[in-house]
Amino acid sequence: MDSQQHSILTRTDGATIAYHHNTGAGPGVIFCGGFKSDMTGIKATTLDAFCRTRNQQFTRFDYQGHGASSGSFENGTIGTWLDDLLTVFEEVTEGPQIVVGSSMGGWMALLLTLLRRERIAGLVLIAPAADFTTELMWKSLTPEARRQIEQDGLWMRPSLYDDGPYPITRNLIEESRRHLVLGHPIPFSGPVRILLGLQDDVIPTEHILRTADAITSDNIEITLIKDGDHRLSAPADLDKIRGAVDELSKID
Repeated sequence: MDSQQHSILTRTDGATIAYHHNTGAGPGVIFCGGFKSDMTGIKATTLDAFCRTRNQQFTRFDYQGHGASSGSFENGTIGTWLDDLLTVFEEVTEGPQIVVGSSMGGWMALLLTLLRRERIAGLVLIAPAADFTTELMWKSLTPEARRQIEQDGLWMRPSLYDDGPYPITRNLIEESRRHLVLGHPIPFSGPVRILLGLQDDVIPTEHILRTADAITSDNIEITLIKDGDHRLSAPADLDKIRGAVDELSKID
């Protein structure tokens, strides 16, 4: 029997969450994608293949308004997407999990850790964008963009990756303030590996240091990748991500 499931979860509110899950040995690995990313991205699929060759449990999924899940991206919030992660985490994964979070997924990984710390075996944070809506996005907006968000409720942000502008809503910004994590300690004592490209034009190094400082673990290592950009999807970058997952998989 094929150990990979291609499935849909239906939430009590009728929303559907698409996910892929490979059964296997623990600790499992769950991948949390970034803002406007989906589970078909190269980091998610690379880790899927890596874990499958090791017979290691692996899960990837799409937030609402992303990829194959239902819903509109414009209607999404940090709280909505966190609920999606919690649904998959509780209904699909089994046992301790290494949570791999890319960009916004790094914020999701930290929120999950605050809520389900007893099941988190380790964190691999790839250019983590904790609190990005307020600390990175809002602070960098022009006065006109802020005016459109505050008065009109919507601003179309030019894409960094040539896939067209996308909506930033007042609801996204305001709702996200309920989920900020950098203003207080994040109690977690397990291993944490953080990767950041020095050519990243989205996440400043200072933001990564602030994120690391908030996590209470004494076992945190930051890898700075000289030629890496925000996506960290080059072959050498993917090797480092696989290496981090492999290392944390061996820690009891």
